Amino acid sequence: MRTSMLKSIVRRSSTAGASYVSRRGFASGSAPERKVAVLGAAGGIGQPLSLLMKLNPLVSSLSLYDIAGTPGVAADVSHINTRSEVVGFAGEEQLGQALAGADVVIIPAGVPRKPGMTRDDLFNINAGIVKSLCTAIAKYCPNALVNMISNPVNSTVPIAAEVFKKAGTYDEKKLFGVTMLDVVRAKTFYAGKAKVNVAEVNLPVVGGHAGITILPLFSQATPKANLSNEEIVALTKRTQDGGTEVVEAKAGKGSATLSMAYAGAIFADACLKGLNGVPDVVECAFVQSNVTELPFFASKVRLGKNGVEEVLGLGPLNDYEKQGLEALKPELLSSIEKGIKFAKEN
Repeated sequence: MRTSMLKSIVRRSSTAGASYVSRRGFASGSAPERKVAVLGAAGGIGQPLSLLMKLNPLVSSLSLYDIAGTPGVAADVSHINTRSEVVGFAGEEQLGQALAGADVVIIPAGVPRKPGMTRDDLFNINAGIVKSLCTAIAKYCPNALVNMISNPVNSTVPIAAEVFKKAGTYDEKKLFGVTMLDVVRAKTFYAGKAKVNVAEVNLPVVGGHAGITILPLFSQATPKANLSNEEIVALTKRTQDGGTEVVEAKAGKGSATLSMAYAGAIFADACLKGLNGVPDVVECAFVQSNVTELPFFASKVRLGKNGVEEVLGLGPLNDYEKQGLEALKPELLSSIEKGIKFAKEN
């Protein structure tokens, strides 16, 4: 009786969101040494992200950095009984130590979006922060995989690329804009409407990481569901406006920090699995791309020991998705060019 009950609990937990910690390519005992650095670890995304990375048995060393407050976050997280050793670093003078030897660097640093803030407002503050952090990455851990969370991702990834090019360290296979939250949202919303198990949903989201540049490909979603055109349009818009939905629900007191931390942790986990040689690790990310005429684009990417092993094509699109793709290109190109211009002029 107890055995069958235990099996039932294990089965249930393996299909729930809580399976994050247990869905590992390796037992912690056999995983290689991996250092992960979180830049912006004391912030709204950084704190829950640091917690989630501490729970990941693929991480042996967790380096937490922010301009202030990090020693407290590090002390708190370090008490958790998992594999990784945690060290907190604060202030610019300690940034080099925080980064040295990192395999994966996750950047949630910067200000979150508040009600009434445009992407331009975000850009004006976060662009400089990203530029200075990437300058340090080029110096102290030039071979690390860089996971960019700081918004606007459509511009901050091109900024990072230009900084690395100037330093002579740019490797397009190792720079990612984290668009995983768009995928997480699209899967959740689709599963709710289609009445399917969310843990079984596979659904690519392509384009960029803001507004209409986010294009969920519901025609490729599995398990298949017979949703009307109106339902698909509504799901698309809700996915595109997911960030605004949370900002408004928090009534100006925050943005999508918790779901973004979860999505960031899931993508970092995929990067670590790729580095460790787990086969067929495929997730969506905003990367240098030839999939369209745009220099950067989010699509499915196969991850491996060198970062991006392969940028996968878009697959078959229906007419609605083809229209969405053409509609997003001018805005996405403008955001990319804005990032490149900033990096070259500052």
